[in-house]
Amino acid sequence: MSFETQNLRNVALLGHTGSGKTTFTECMLFEAGDITRMGSVEERNTQSDYTNIERERGNSIFASLTHAEWKDSKINIIDTPGFDDFVGEVVSALKVADTGIMMLNAQNGVEVGTELIWDYVSRFETPCLFVINQVDHEKADFEQTLAQAQARFGEKVVPVQYPISTGVGFHTIVDALRMVMYVFPDGGGKPEKVPIPEAELGRAQEMHNALVEAAAENDEGLMERFFDEGSLTEEELTEGLRIAIAHQQLFPVFVCSAVRNMGSGRIMGFINDICPSPADRPAARLEGEEATLPCDAEEDTTVFIYKTMTEPQVGMVSYFKVYAGTLSAGDELINAKNGTAERFGQLFIAEGKNREAVPRLKAGDIGVTVKLKNSHTNNTLNIKGIDRQIRLIDFPEPRIREAVQPLNANDMEKLIKALHQIEEEDPTLIVEQSAALRQTILHGQGQLHLDLIRYRIEKVNQVSMEFARPRISYRETITRAADSMYRHKKQSGGAGQFAEVHLRIDPWEEGMADPQGLSVRNKEVEELPWGGKLAFYWCIVGGSIDAKYANAIKKGLMQRMEEGPLTGSPCQDIRVCIYDGKMHAVDSNDMAFMLATKQAFRQAFRDASPQLLEPVYQLDILCSDESMGDIMGDLQTRRAMIMGMDSDGHYQKITAHVPLAELYEYSSRLRSLSQGRAKFHQEFLAYQPVPGDLQAELMKAHEEATAEA
Repeated sequence: MSFETQNLRNVALLGHTGSGKTTFTECMLFEAGDITRMGSVEERNTQSDYTNIERERGNSIFASLTHAEWKDSKINIIDTPGFDDFVGEVVSALKVADTGIMMLNAQNGVEVGTELIWDYVSRFETPCLFVINQVDHEKADFEQTLAQAQARFGEKVVPVQYPISTGVGFHTIVDALRMVMYVFPDGGGKPEKVPIPEAELGRAQEMHNALVEAAAENDEGLMERFFDEGSLTEEELTEGLRIAIAHQQLFPVFVCSAVRNMGSGRIMGFINDICPSPADRPAARLEGEEATLPCDAEEDTTVFIYKTMTEPQVGMVSYFKVYAGTLSAGDELINAKNGTAERFGQLFIAEGKNREAVPRLKAGDIGVTVKLKNSHTNNTLNIKGIDRQIRLIDFPEPRIREAVQPLNANDMEKLIKALHQIEEEDPTLIVEQSAALRQTILHGQGQLHLDLIRYRIEKVNQVSMEFARPRISYRETITRAADSMYRHKKQSGGAGQFAEVHLRIDPWEEGMADPQGLSVRNKEVEELPWGGKLAFYWCIVGGSIDAKYANAIKKGLMQRMEEGPLTGSPCQDIRVCIYDGKMHAVDSNDMAFMLATKQAFRQAFRDASPQLLEPVYQLDILCSDESMGDIMGDLQTRRAMIMGMDSDGHYQKITAHVPLAELYEYSSRLRSLSQGRAKFHQEFLAYQPVPGDLQAELMKAHEEATAEA
C-alpha cells in the first residue's frame, strides 16, 4: 500500500542508552498488530536490534528502520543508539525524521546522552515529544525527571500526562489533554478509560489549561477565541497543538512503561492525530543555494540516501527518503554528485532485518533498496533532467585516533579496501593513510566506535587487525640565525660534479625586514605542503653562482626540509638566503647544487638553536560540578595549559590547550572520570615548542631508530 504524504509520520526514537528506545519500538509494533509478541533486549529477539553484534552486546549500535500502521497513518520508526560513539546514526536519523521522541529513564532523569542528542534536535529544528519511561521501576521518580527536563530544556516542556503513582504498582495515567484517566491491566495492553478522581482534578485541569494556552499562542484566531470563551474545542485544540509542536513552541511530555506495554498506544494516537507529516514541515534546503524543495508527490522525483550498510549475501543496502515526487520500482535516477545512473530495481519498506517489497513510495516516505552501484550516504538522486541536491548531513568531527595494522602484513591491501568500504557507509569514520607518519590512522567518535570497526573487519572481511598508538606529526624549526657553506666535489673519470653554496638561515616571520649585509636580488615565499613557509632569498652578487641553478638549490632545500635533521619531521618557517658560492664551467650541474645545498642547510640548521614543535589542540570540556576536580587533575598530567573556566547552563566549561601527544585515549578517560556525564570538542590550535627534556628524548629515539635501519 502506498501512503499519501499527509498520512505519513516519520519519528526517530532518541535518548541515552538504557532509556528503553528499543523496547518502546517493540511496544509500538505490537500495539499496531505488526508483531504478535513483544521481543526483549534481554532475550535478543527484538525487531530493531537484529545484527549479531547488537544481540551479543545487548545494545543498539545502528539506527534501525521499522514501521507501524496506525489508524489512517503509516508511522516510520527509526530506533537510534544511545551511545555517543554512534552519534552519526542519530544525526542521519534526525535528517529524515519529522518528529523526535526523546525517551527519558524515570530512574535516572535527564542523562548526558539526552543532552548531547538535544543539541542535534535543536540544530535540525526537529519537533519533539518527551516520553518518561520505566515509571514502573522501584526507583522511578517522575516528578524529578519532569523537573530536570523543564530546567534543562526550557518552559516549552509541558506535561500532557502524569502517573498517579510510580514504582512496582504503577498502572494508572492521568491524561490532561483528554481529561481522562487510563487504568491498565496487570499485563499491560489496552487500558480502561475512567473519570479523573476528584483529588486529581485540580492538577489535571491546571495542566489542561497550560496545553490550551500553548495551543492558542500560535494562532491569533485561537487566542481570541480562548480569551472570549475560556477554552477551545477539541478540533481547535488539535490544530493549535499541531502548529505549536511543528514550530518547536511546545514539547509535550508523556508517560509509559514500555516493558509492561502501558501508555504506548496513547502516544501513537497523538503521533497520528497531532504530530506533523512531512508536508507540514519546512521545505528541504538545497545545497549551495537558498532554494528549497517542498515535500510534494506532484513534484519531480528526488531521493536522499541517509544511510548505507553492507549485509552478507545481500551487498549494499541503501536507506533513503523520498523528498519529492513518487518513486516506483524500476525507476532510474541520476546521482547529483557523480552523474551516474542508478536503477531502483526493488523498493522495500523495512521491519528491522525483514523487508517487504512495495511498488512505489510517495514524497515523505522512507524506504530501502539494494545493490546501488555508485551511491552512498549523503547522496541525492533525481529523475533525469533535474539537477538539485539536498543539503548534506553535517556529521560531527572525530574525537579519537588510532593507528591500525593487520596482524599479517600480506593482508594490508585487503584491510585498506575493507576500511574504505566502511568509510563510505559511515561518514563519522575517517581513514587516513599518512605518508609522513607511515601509518594508517582511523579517526572515529570513541573507542567503542573503533572497536565496532575492528569487529566488522574481522567477522565480515576475515582480516585480523590491531590498534597501535598513532605517531605525532612534529615539525622542526630554528630560533636564531646561522651561516654555513658546503662544497660538493666529486671526480670519477670524465665529467665530475662541483658546487659550492654559502647560505644563511634565520627564523621566518611575516613582514620581517631584509637581512642585513646582503643584497637581495629576488625573494620567494613558498607555502609548504605540510604547513608553514619557506622564504627563499637569492642574494648572489657578481655571478658567483649562475641564476639558472636557483631552482635546483631551492629543490634541494625543499627535499632537506621535508625530512628535518632532528627527528626526520618536516621543517617550517625558515628563511634561507643564498649569498655566495662557486661553480665550474664543466662540472657544475643541478644535481651538484642540490647536494651541496642539502649539506649546507643541515649544518646551518644544527647551529641555529633548532626547536622541535608539536601540534597543540584547544580542548573545550563541558562537565558537571562533581567531576570537575578530577578532570582538572587529569589535565595537569597531560601538560595542559588551563585557559579558563566558566559556567555554561548547568555545565562547567573548561578550556585548555593540550598537546596532541597527550590526548591519546582521552575520550575513554574522560568518560571514566565523569561516569559518562561530560563531553568535549577538540580543535587544532597551533604548533608550539616541545619542552627541552622531551625534545632530547625524541631526538635520541630518532637517532637510535635511524642507526637500526
